[in-house]
Amino acid sequence: MGCCSARCMLILLCSLQLITALERQVFDFLGYQWAPIMINFFHVIVVILGLFGVIQYRSRYVIMYLLWMLLWVGWNVFVSCLYLDLGGLSKDSDILSLGVSLHRSWWKDNGLSCESEGLPSAGWQNQQNHNNQQNPELTTVLSCWLEYQYIEVLHCIVQLLISLPGFVYACYVVSTFSDEEDSFNFFGEFSHPSKPSQLFF
Repeated sequence: MGCCSARCMLILLCSLQLITALERQVFDFLGYQWAPIMINFFHVIVVILGLFGVIQYRSRYVIMYLLWMLLWVGWNVFVSCLYLDLGGLSKDSDILSLGVSLHRSWWKDNGLSCESEGLPSAGWQNQQNHNNQQNPELTTVLSCWLEYQYIEVLHCIVQLLISLPGFVYACYVVSTFSDEEDSFNFFGEFSHPSKPSQLFF
């Protein structure tokens, strides 16, 4: 694997990460998922810096991108476990919204091929004999082709499929950058022109 091909591949992976992260950010904004919004925003910044480091041969930015990929993979695994109710986590918790709002995933009410039906709330049914209140109609999503939690997990899987190769290519690019810097310093010491002797009159 040549350095040029590895750089081109890493640039392509970073570009795909930016596209998928921005797409994910839009749906997180629609669902008021504040924790993913902040982490996705930081992810976009780090990927841009990593892309800059790859193009400009700045190893420190690529190393920062490399370390962030480890945290990013861990975050996507955590979100997947949350939506799949694994490890004591629950998709009905308010972790992703930071307890600020009651909003959930945008896909919960806008799933693929879902049929909606207006149903009365349980609270209204319990109080209808005591109060003369209008029925606060709720929208319940039924018979979805793909449940919203699996759509969110699919987003995480896509991020993992891009991030893991990005981590591998970033390791290789950083090693080639280090080798090039060492060889440059080695030959630079011998090719550095000597200062001309001064003549004193």
